[in-house]
Amino acid sequence: MQQDAIPFSRPTTPRPALQIGWYGLGAMGYYMARNLSRSRPSGAAPLLVFNRTASKSDKLVQDVGSSAARAATSLAQLAVECDIVFTNLANDAVVEQTYNEFAKALTQAPPTKSKIFVDTSTVYPTLAGDIDRLLSTFSHCHFVTSPIFGPPPAADSAKLVIALSGDHRLKKEIAHLLVPAVGRKVMDLGGNIEKAPTFKLIGNSLIMGANELLAEAFTFGEKAGIGQQTVLNLVKDIMPAPGMVAYGEKMVADKFDGSVGFAINGGIKDANHIRRLTAELNSPMPAVDVAHQRMIAARAIFEAQKAAGTNKWDIIDWSALIAGSRVAAGLDPFDSSKGKPIPDN
Repeated sequence: MQQDAIPFSRPTTPRPALQIGWYGLGAMGYYMARNLSRSRPSGAAPLLVFNRTASKSDKLVQDVGSSAARAATSLAQLAVECDIVFTNLANDAVVEQTYNEFAKALTQAPPTKSKIFVDTSTVYPTLAGDIDRLLSTFSHCHFVTSPIFGPPPAADSAKLVIALSGDHRLKKEIAHLLVPAVGRKVMDLGGNIEKAPTFKLIGNSLIMGANELLAEAFTFGEKAGIGQQTVLNLVKDIMPAPGMVAYGEKMVADKFDGSVGFAINGGIKDANHIRRLTAELNSPMPAVDVAHQRMIAARAIFEAQKAAGTNKWDIIDWSALIAGSRVAAGLDPFDSSKGKPIPDN
């Protein structure tokens, strides 16, 4: 673990027999919950996991063993039985619905000891504020925002970067649970609960802008007869950021399977959040505007293929935004082998 991985001292009085819960076992949440279950504090009970599709909970328990995890039967069980509950969910509507269900369970079984709810999803910042106010109406209940940076492979290998905002004492406890079990580093965004979700959107704006630039450069390289692979090799030599290389390799190899990446609907959702927030702050980001248009175009093309029964994937990754750039340049959206570069004279 790197020296500056956790910007907090270790809690002086760790809670005994800690019960941790996890809701949301999607492309990211499954790996995070699995890694957390394997690295629970000494004396902690098996991780209590829940997912709307019960088979995912059963699979996780099977993967890690019943001594490390057990499946919950409802969201209410998580809210009532757990000392700390983590959520990792697809969008704002699901997050809002989930915390309303938690509130209903807490109303029926008022807590008698401290509970911390930690949301690791990417949401609009004001929703985090709404959830904080909702949970604060219950005695002993607290909320921390903890969005994460990194693709599914980083979640698998516990190399995520974790942002935290909320009460300092609570962040200390959460940080030492998550690093190194789930991530490699925590970044502290202070006491304002909305700051970590805001920071997450800033981070995603960097990825979107970089992906759009890659898409344009690869398409340019194809049309110029140089080839996108040669352009990718240049990226690796002069701009070897891990994220750029990883997404560049997806684009060049036409690996647009969203079931093992970040689904394009999530990218469009995040782009909408960023565009809304930048408008409110009078801080325009035209690169995100263009990336948003490209993702809409890619999704439209993909949905047309699904309707025709010619789709290759069930869902597409947000790196498929290159489809918009390719089509605008007269190339095939998802199959770069069908490109027609300019021949040499």
